[in-house]
Amino acid sequence: MRIAARYSHLNGEEFLLVHRKRLWDEILEVIEAVDAEACRTKVSRERTRKGDLLYSPIDMNKAMAAEFAKRGWEQRRQGFWATDDDKIDSQGDSRFAARTPERGYRSRRA
Repeated sequence: MRIAARYSHLNGEEFLLVHRKRLWDEILEVIEAVDAEACRTKVSRERTRKGDLLYSPIDMNKAMAAEFAKRGWEQRRQGFWATDDDKIDSQGDSRFAARTPERGYRSRRA
């Protein structure tokens, strides 16, 4: 697989390049190791593209996860929520924590 476009959420790419260059290089290795053509398993149901094989996001995520695991990375989930309601925010109400989990991977070596 290759990187076709970039979006650096909260300057994450820049942070990695400056502070965690080794991790950034490892992420690039993972991306390059994934065989994108093997992830063309989704069959289109669109009227104009019926039957065409498309890239399956599910298969791409599985392939990426497998490559990260080979390198000793493990999945981590972080609960996150945001609200304008001051009462909830000040109480730290955990009922909302599981509604928008951030998913990601981290290296054990980080």
